[in-house]
Amino acid sequence: MTTYKIPEENYYTKEHEWAYVDENLVTVGITEFAQDALGEVVYCELPEEGQKVNQGEPFGVVESVKAVSDLLAPVSGTVIEVNAPLQDDPGAINDDPQNEGWLVRIEMDTEKELANLMRAPEYKKTITESQS
Repeated sequence: MTTYKIPEENYYTKEHEWAYVDENLVTVGITEFAQDALGEVVYCELPEEGQKVNQGEPFGVVESVKAVSDLLAPVSGTVIEVNAPLQDDPGAINDDPQNEGWLVRIEMDTEKELANLMRAPEYKKTITESQS
């Protein structure tokens, strides 16, 4: 069984996105588990800065050699920053999905939505069950 880095400070979605919260700013990416399952990401479509996103709804797409997957917003809010280099070269998602491969930063509308996300122990359990 593969061991993945699952930082304790992040929140996680059941669609395998991570969300790092710093006050009302949420940095979003895909987890190592998601990247491993997708294989090499070859294309990334991200929203425009200023775009509104809603929790659980698509905000972009990642395409790999194996599949095309929607990216779902972990929180509702406004996209204030996009990791633009990924759109030309999504390699950072493959090499470092938890850091350099971040996708967007969202100014969240309400902290209440964080209650709908998993914390690290719960996420670890979810991926362990999916591997067995």
